[in-house]
Amino acid sequence: MSSQELDTARLETKDDLVAYLAQGVKPAQDWRIGTEHEKFGFHLNDLTPLSYDGSNGIRALLENLQKRYGWDPILENGQIIGLRQPGRKLGGSITLEPGGQIELSGAPLKTIHETCQEVHEHLSQVRSVGKDHGIGMLGLGFSPQWTYAQTPHMPKDRYDIMKNYMPQKGNLGLDMMFRSCTVQVNLDFSDEADMIKKYRVALALQPIVTALFANSPFKEGKPSGFLSYRSAIWLDTDPDRTGMLDFVFEDGMSFERYVDYALDVPMYFVVRNGQYLDMSGKSFRNFLDGKLEVLEGQKPALDDWEGHLTTLFPEVRLKRFLEMRGADGGPWSRLCALPAFWVGLLYDQSALDAAWDLVKDWSVEERNLLRQEVPRTALHTQFRNTNVQKIALEALAISKQGLKSRNLSDAVGNDETMFLSELDLMTQTGKTSADILLEKYHSEWNESVASVFQEYAY
Repeated sequence: MSSQELDTARLETKDDLVAYLAQGVKPAQDWRIGTEHEKFGFHLNDLTPLSYDGSNGIRALLENLQKRYGWDPILENGQIIGLRQPGRKLGGSITLEPGGQIELSGAPLKTIHETCQEVHEHLSQVRSVGKDHGIGMLGLGFSPQWTYAQTPHMPKDRYDIMKNYMPQKGNLGLDMMFRSCTVQVNLDFSDEADMIKKYRVALALQPIVTALFANSPFKEGKPSGFLSYRSAIWLDTDPDRTGMLDFVFEDGMSFERYVDYALDVPMYFVVRNGQYLDMSGKSFRNFLDGKLEVLEGQKPALDDWEGHLTTLFPEVRLKRFLEMRGADGGPWSRLCALPAFWVGLLYDQSALDAAWDLVKDWSVEERNLLRQEVPRTALHTQFRNTNVQKIALEALAISKQGLKSRNLSDAVGNDETMFLSELDLMTQTGKTSADILLEKYHSEWNESVASVFQEYAY
């Protein structure tokens, strides 16, 4: 089935699902970088979270952004729930997470310089409009102060379905939904073999990135006991759809193998006539066979498959690109560091080979142990006869060389390695953002998190 036919047809067999993923294959000259980041909005006068309604709520913020900067509204049940850049089919949207976290889903861009400019323009817009409403934006991986009960819920039907299902599968799924923020990067592959190698490197090194970007040490006004509490939450959210995906490292890994995994992850919903139908716990495999209860005899459309893939939450997610999901939300400058780190590792062949050499003999047990321990101890985590700080230094050196080989400079001659400067300092000192936050909490902040809303705001 051709790409055009697949986009419009009902999906009949597993081969159609595999073909969808394979459509992501691109020659290297067409590879792009898509950056996504979430942030907490808060009222400057009392540091409380933003409700949806009200003159200084999220709806008012979105409407003002729309009017001032020409965004197109995204509506659900007649209510504005996001914004889209006019004329762009891919990327360039602002959406709402369950607890009112505001996410930029960036357009696919060629260089880190371009993606960083996109981040800069977005944050400038949000900050400008926020001033009109007394709203600030905070770059942190987990809400430092608000309880779940204090956190507003956004009017999106899919989140109601997830909210009801999450507690059946783990203890911390609602914290993940309503009180966490991340920064992610989406990257391309040239063929199935390239996807597999990049997937393996990205999964193995994801805990190293979690350590480098650890920036969520607080929960409800006190230290949580973790340096990345956001990452710890995912360990107790839903084992059916999270984790390190050990099968990616096994012989036989392929687009088809990932489809088999995805088919066995329980569904959340399907959308019909603009309405979300609760399918939580049901089988997409049955849906593909026309045996899904409620929709008996119906086959899924492409939108159903695309929607289902967005409800899988492994550390690295495969769609028609690879999505790196291991980093806490953070300050302005670090939003550019994450795509720079991964592009340096994965978009230069010599760097990718070196990164694979670094991780290829790690066992399943070692990879999963890193995933378990890094949320608590970050760069201080012990591994074999070394620690994560030393591994991060090696990975960063490989990434830097990969960016140098790309040799893509801005207007004044700076190449993309400039975006790794913060990570350079962190790996040299061994102090993550979370370590620094805790030091301030126990000294100049007098065991109060209120100052984080000033010092870590955009």
